[in-house]
Amino acid sequence: MKTKFLENFMRIIFFISATVSIISIILICIFIFAGGIPFLKEYGFKNFFLGVNWKPNDTPPSYGILPMILGSIYVTIGAIIIGVPIGVLTATYLAKFCNKKIYKFLKSSINLMAGIPSIIYGFFALVVIVPIIRNIFGGTGMSILTASILLGIMILPTIINISEAAIRAVPKSYYEGSIALGASHEQSVISVVLPAAKSGILSSIILGIGRAIGETMAVILVAGNQARIPSGITEGVRTLTANIVIEMAYAADEHRQALIATATILFAFILIINGLFLLVKRRRK
Repeated sequence: MKTKFLENFMRIIFFISATVSIISIILICIFIFAGGIPFLKEYGFKNFFLGVNWKPNDTPPSYGILPMILGSIYVTIGAIIIGVPIGVLTATYLAKFCNKKIYKFLKSSINLMAGIPSIIYGFFALVVIVPIIRNIFGGTGMSILTASILLGIMILPTIINISEAAIRAVPKSYYEGSIALGASHEQSVISVVLPAAKSGILSSIILGIGRAIGETMAVILVAGNQARIPSGITEGVRTLTANIVIEMAYAADEHRQALIATATILFAFILIINGLFLLVKRRRK
């Protein structure tokens, strides 16, 4: 009787927790879209989405977020180019090549990286990476390249942990069958195990993209925060998240509505990324 009561009680607690999570998501969606869509209708989606000038203090003001959209895309692509190969290769090493003593140290270090606040990463890049880029390429050192390197480092724990789990989840019979056919250890891992784990690895990449495109504080410190379309990777750039954080504190009226609309576009991007993640998981099953 006592056990049954406890099971029913915990079932209710779990149901309430799940309901609160769902309600929270719904409320966030309502707040974002209810605040952003009216401005998009009034100002014009095309003018807002494809406009190249962000000048809220001009008369009349301009609210074009194309430079910020491109800025977010550029730094995210740069982070993928830097972070994905390193992350996948590291995960492969941990899962199939690393001995137990080194594994414990590396795994602990990677988990520690996942727990470091983003502002600490930003300060590290500001003190270490920015001067290096400045000395090599000139300018201020705050650029797409700097932000890409920083985000590439920040997404490593996500990619490594999920990819490693995916690689370890591949049945041992795949590897053993390859060895039995005469392939070497390296050939079996690269040609058989990794392709079998590609769905999980792709999931880690998609989640890494979500982390990169949603990062704010670290990017503000090193990206240059220039609301213009850059002409190269050594130019400064402003992302969607940085645009919201920088100007929301003093924005009012139409300016504030434009920032909420910016959050709506960003939220739509995140929903698309999460949708891709769900599709990949469904395909994997």
